Amino acid sequence: MVVCGDDALAHRLAAELKDVYRERVTLVVPSAREPHRPRIPPPARALGRATALLGRVSAAVARTSPPANDAMASAGADDGDETPEEPLRILEAAEADDAALTAAGIAEAGALALVYDDDELNIHAALRARRLNPRLRLVIRLYNRKLGQHLEALLDQAATVASPGEDAGSADAFTTVLSDADTVAPALAATAVAGTSKVIEADGLLLRAVERPPVPPGQPAAPGLCTLAVLSASATDPAAVNGPVPAPGSAAGDEGPVLLPDDGTAAAADGRNTIVLETVSYPGRTVRPRLLRGRGAPLASLFSRRLRWSLAGVVGAVLALAVASTLAGEKPLHAAYLTLLDLFAIDDPAIGESTPRKIIQLLSGLTGMLLLPVLVAAAFEGLGTFRSASALRRPPRGLSGHVVLLGLGKVGTRVLTRLHELGIPVVCIEADPEARGIALARRLRVPTVLGDVTDEGVLEAAKVDRAHTLLALTSEDTTNLEAALYARSVKPRLRVTLRLFDDRFASVVYRTLRAAHPHALTRSRSTSFLAAPAFAGAMMGRQILGAIPVERRVLLVARVEVRGHAALEGRTVAEVLRPGRLRVLAVDTSAPAEAEADAAAGAPQPAAERERAHLVHELGDGYVLRPQDRVLLAATREGLGDLLARRPRRADARQG
Repeated sequence: MVVCGDDALAHRLAAELKDVYRERVTLVVPSAREPHRPRIPPPARALGRATALLGRVSAAVARTSPPANDAMASAGADDGDETPEEPLRILEAAEADDAALTAAGIAEAGALALVYDDDELNIHAALRARRLNPRLRLVIRLYNRKLGQHLEALLDQAATVASPGEDAGSADAFTTVLSDADTVAPALAATAVAGTSKVIEADGLLLRAVERPPVPPGQPAAPGLCTLAVLSASATDPAAVNGPVPAPGSAAGDEGPVLLPDDGTAAAADGRNTIVLETVSYPGRTVRPRLLRGRGAPLASLFSRRLRWSLAGVVGAVLALAVASTLAGEKPLHAAYLTLLDLFAIDDPAIGESTPRKIIQLLSGLTGMLLLPVLVAAAFEGLGTFRSASALRRPPRGLSGHVVLLGLGKVGTRVLTRLHELGIPVVCIEADPEARGIALARRLRVPTVLGDVTDEGVLEAAKVDRAHTLLALTSEDTTNLEAALYARSVKPRLRVTLRLFDDRFASVVYRTLRAAHPHALTRSRSTSFLAAPAFAGAMMGRQILGAIPVERRVLLVARVEVRGHAALEGRTVAEVLRPGRLRVLAVDTSAPAEAEADAAAGAPQPAAERERAHLVHELGDGYVLRPQDRVLLAATREGLGDLLARRPRRADARQG
């Protein structure tokens, strides 16, 4: 693997590939001594204000250190990382030109990541790399998403032209373009839901791998989806962890962990810790996201409840008067006609009529007078509803258990979209009325507070005292820090997640807030820390969604289309299970059978039409995988390699 970059993301990505995926990595950077590109400092006033706030908190807890078990959760800290056995190969080059790429061994590399902070540098390097190695897998960091889509198609076409004898469907030389906002937003949304970014998201599911101690005899085990691994008996022994790497496939005693065991093996693992997969859900109140349709608003959204009851009372009075006219001797149709004439004050006095008829006419006139203000109120309410449709919604009075989202820039907009899809109530805070996410918040009818979060009363207007989580996602570290400190002063147990750009600053902030509020969940996330796993997964393959480290081995979580794979198509879930190599976690069955022809023709189903994937225990081991299904797998490197290396079955080949 070759990584080229000029900021902290390049170093984070190289460490992710080396430590999690156990890959050989060559890092190309402008300077090996400067892992962090210098940033433009924020205004001195804001910096001094936030520094003073952090200084006061630090002084209060200067002699307090965070608990040992929380040190592993520090998002931006690097000082606790284990020194790798083999150091990364680092090359110093101002940019990824032909000489630098050749020196990095691009001709023999399996994948190249271009994560410079300049789109133009990344594009030039990608074109050079594709020319030097047409079979290379490319992962490119671009801020311009539309340009990225065109660049993907161009580079993939170049790889196809360079290898005319290869089947395009099985080619490994693909191009993936990622932006910081796209890679960071899912992790931040997962932090709001689960309190940790170590969550794998796929097809509407949020999954997390947790380590569990042995279950005492006679006690039931905690619920979980499946057992991913049985750890070695000496997994907690530091000498064993730093010892020799276990042989692949070892399963006995202290020789190594048992990966993807069957139910019998997992049940027989007495006295050993296990890694179990479990689903993650939001602990607070959730709401159903409303579908946005352009066919007009329903009556309930146009008029208030009080006005609707008033209108119903008038209609009831009119019906009662029509019935009274019928009882007075009029025919039903004529009675309704006379009632409407009286109601609208049409000049037809009941002179010479009977006394009941005169009384009914007077009551009808009175009802007509009552109807006039109701109609005027309905007109004003309808006009106000249409005018307020373009205005931002205010936080409702009884709102609680929601997420306060600070900042509606590129990252904040993506996070808002994801939280809305998950049905999590959100209140946004944004200082710029022309920010990117304001239009989205207005369209989704998400409550939004316009104002500077550092001003008094802004966080209170967002109901932060009754919120469940605060996501501070502005582009200024000092603003995020000040908002977090003030929110904690209002609600000490508030779950807080900060987006920070500097790893070292994130580490200091985490330790200070964690020590000041030991009973509250704190996460300080640097952008590079959150983005690195997504870039690393893309370098491993398009199917890879994430990785789960198990001692010194790794399990890959991948999403694979069933069509074309003989090991999946037409087989039951139980038949696909290969202990130690491959296991099905979930199946996406939302694609209808009629879409099979469209999928074969290359027309993918829109993501909005796909529902949440079904977990295996929901479908049962006897479910037969259909060609249009999509499966979520947990596999070892060898198991996934065997599955993807088999030539896909093609309809035209069978017909030939």
